[in-house]
Amino acid sequence: MNVDRILEVLREQEVNFLLIGGMNFMLRHLPLLTFDVDIWIDDVPENRRRCARALAQLQAMWGATDETWGPVDGNRSEWLESQGVYCLMTPCGALDVFRQVAGLPSWAECRNRAIASATAGGIPFLGLCDADMLRCQYALPESQRHPERVRHLETLTPPVPDHSP
Repeated sequence: MNVDRILEVLREQEVNFLLIGGMNFMLRHLPLLTFDVDIWIDDVPENRRRCARALAQLQAMWGATDETWGPVDGNRSEWLESQGVYCLMTPCGALDVFRQVAGLPSWAECRNRAIASATAGGIPFLGLCDADMLRCQYALPESQRHPERVRHLETLTPPVPDHSP
């Protein structure tokens, strides 16, 4: 996986995004294996267009069905409006693009609390703060939570209400 290249292209295309999920946790806390890069984009038309350009530059592949799976470069301009989460493959690794994230308020609110950091290769990024990472975990059904992340984040953050069913 080449997380540096993914983040570099997103920055080059001026995509407003936050790094979320396992890669954010791994780069900022513990070296726990993760298999993809998860980003949450500011879900406004111009930013979706910038994101689509970045995904085309990354040679991303996606399809709503097996029959439509292919390069995103040929998709109509508004293809990033059809669903809430996109799971894509790139030569740099798997990339998930979220338009909304369960358990969190608006992208702008989370952006204001985001933590500036950088990869080992020096690529800067903004990642969800620890309290928001914990909120994401609590929003998942208990069977889908990552207990090692939850335990670690609970030691770093004030208590966050658990809104699980």
